[in-house]
Amino acid sequence: MAHLAPLDGVLNVWVGTVGGDDYRPVTRDTDRGVRVYFWAHDGEHILYLQDVAGDENWRLYKVQLGSDTIEDLTPFDKVQVQIVARDKRRPNELLIGMNKEDERVHDVYHLDLTTNALEMVAKNSGNVMGWVADADLSVRAALASTPDGGSELLVRDAPGAEWRKLLGWSPEDGLSSGPVGFTLDGKSLYLVDSRDANAAGLVKLELASGELEVLAADPQYDVSGAVIHPDSREIQMVAFTRARREWQVLDTSVAGDVDAIRQLNPGDFAIHSRTLADDVWVVEFLEDNRPVSYYRLDRQTGESEFLFHTRPDLAEYTLARMEPVTFTARDGLTIHGYLTLPPVTGGVTTPQQSLPLVVNVHGGPWHRDVWGYDPEAQWLANRGYACLQVNFRGSTGYGKEFLNAGNREWGGKMHDDVVDAVQWAVQQGFADPDRIAVYGGSYGGYAALVGATFTPDLFRCAVDIVGPSNLITFIETIPPYWSTYLAMMHERIGNPSTDADFLKSRSPLFHVDRIKIPMLIAQGANDPRVKQSESEQIVAAMKEKGIDYQYMVFPDEGHGFAKPENRLEFYAAAERFLAQHLGGRAEY
Repeated sequence: MAHLAPLDGVLNVWVGTVGGDDYRPVTRDTDRGVRVYFWAHDGEHILYLQDVAGDENWRLYKVQLGSDTIEDLTPFDKVQVQIVARDKRRPNELLIGMNKEDERVHDVYHLDLTTNALEMVAKNSGNVMGWVADADLSVRAALASTPDGGSELLVRDAPGAEWRKLLGWSPEDGLSSGPVGFTLDGKSLYLVDSRDANAAGLVKLELASGELEVLAADPQYDVSGAVIHPDSREIQMVAFTRARREWQVLDTSVAGDVDAIRQLNPGDFAIHSRTLADDVWVVEFLEDNRPVSYYRLDRQTGESEFLFHTRPDLAEYTLARMEPVTFTARDGLTIHGYLTLPPVTGGVTTPQQSLPLVVNVHGGPWHRDVWGYDPEAQWLANRGYACLQVNFRGSTGYGKEFLNAGNREWGGKMHDDVVDAVQWAVQQGFADPDRIAVYGGSYGGYAALVGATFTPDLFRCAVDIVGPSNLITFIETIPPYWSTYLAMMHERIGNPSTDADFLKSRSPLFHVDRIKIPMLIAQGANDPRVKQSESEQIVAAMKEKGIDYQYMVFPDEGHGFAKPENRLEFYAAAERFLAQHLGGRAEY
């Protein structure tokens, strides 16, 4: 088994025998650490992705376990690698995407793991966002963007054959729909599809006839995951993330396994990996008040074995519970979220009242918060704060009507939902209305800036991590390889060419004079998504107007902070900042 663990304080891949004491590091990263890795199907190599200082130009590396030699398989500057497909039937092969020929789009390359030879097998026409290969590792489907912000599904019968459009998704459906994979015979495709429905279900589409079979669907919640049999390529289970993740079993042959898994742990589970013989599963459990835990399930004997917690020291502490919450927004829309309160000790069961509150706004914004162990929620609760996480309109998972209700609502109704969440927490008695902070990264950082400029009387302070301050410059400086998403961004945020005044009205930079509260802004110098200039320009404006701020720039980070020393420096500063202005506890 392989897992990540620190080596001299830096995350590296370790390999050893399950249940044994022979684990050893097989990578030797000394900088940002390894975070994305996987076994090659030959069982002889570990593959991992690594960038430089957060630039997200991922290179693919191969570790030969027999000799522990490490090879850079993609030694190209300013090129990003994506993993497209792999299959155990072809253990020495891999399909990867690279924007080597054109920085704006990714072509597909066949990689021979024996010789390290690369060969282009699918050329991007300029609008392909993603590729799908069949069981023979032939690229036979592509998801392409359309000028209106929607998408279309292209297919071909064989490599070298002509591409043809199979179906299209409108802008209303495009963000919540797309291909999942081919059936074993290559004659059908599994899709996540929201056409003619509110929520995206999992469907099976026969390519020749166009016949569509709905495999699993819910009227309100989108499909959030699927388990596919590695040999038959049949769908075994489908997940819907409601307040918590719930699995619908479609393959009765695994029903007994699922029943056994559910007896192991009360958390939300996922099948993390499977042996090639499919006789042993490694199962992951997510709980709200315990670190993530892993178990080994022997499917033949039915016996299970606890393997480890991801953060074993935390298992000894009393952590906070995360409670799903629901409230009604000012326009009647139902909003979901999660509330984490400081853990109560000494047997006290009376609900805590009038706590300082931190609204932690998720990034994306086409994303959502989920139930489970959340390091920031636990940190805030431990320091005496109530932590409220809001799945505002525009968040994913709740159907396309909810998702599309966020179109052109950055700094508008999306922020109204955050404000309404605060008012709900105050009315419920959890929050002290005079001690509320808005905090977040990426879109959440933008939301923090919006809170400080658009509703400055509601918040005592704000923390912005890599958040855009000017929507015009943010859209104009996206990474080149986001070019296929640009039409979608224009549809859902606004177009700088035609909507400049509107985008200015929703950009915190142009409303700096409204800021009344202290600000903490943190930025990675190499961020390819939200450039350093997004923070620099609003910091300069605040400095000119004499507004209280603290600005942190990490020269060796990108879109977020990966290195432990940088993370600790940021969280120590944020902890002091929140304690100073909200009155919580600080240990740094």
